[in-house]
Amino acid sequence: MPELLPRRRLDQPRRPRALRFELDPEAFARFSERLARFLGTGKFLFWQTVLVIAWITINLLAVQYRWDPYPFILLNLAFSTQAAYAAPLILLAQNRQDDRDRVALEEDRSRAAQTKADTEFLARELAALRLAVGEVATRDYLRSELDRLRGDLVSKPRGRSRPAADAVRADPRWDDGGQG
Repeated sequence: MPELLPRRRLDQPRRPRALRFELDPEAFARFSERLARFLGTGKFLFWQTVLVIAWITINLLAVQYRWDPYPFILLNLAFSTQAAYAAPLILLAQNRQDDRDRVALEEDRSRAAQTKADTEFLARELAALRLAVGEVATRDYLRSELDRLRGDLVSKPRGRSRPAADAVRADPRWDDGGQG
């Protein structure tokens, strides 16, 4: 039997026919962070200063273009609106940075705890090795023992000692019938 098209399958939920507009929940937060970073730069201050100087110059000198007379109420309204939006955006950016800092701090703490545990383990292993090395015969100790044994062997005569030879003669297994 041929496979049914996905839209006709009864075991699958239907897709909604209306247009769905999906938003990335982090998109606005990323935008606010970029804007907050820009508001804190010298570039922003420079261009805002240029705009204010141009605004005031045009409204004072160009009589036919006066859209905001001397008390510059419209300019003050623009600054108030900018401040009203900038403050929450900056706070949002700071909250996101605090969250990132908190995660980084937790990772640093766990890494420091792991490093401490590793260091303590290595210290115990090093102490155990020091104890084991203290019980191991060193080259100098072995050399001195071999020299002492060689000295003992050189100072004793070669051949059997008299009591050992008498013991061999007394043993009936070694009896050669008096031909010895």
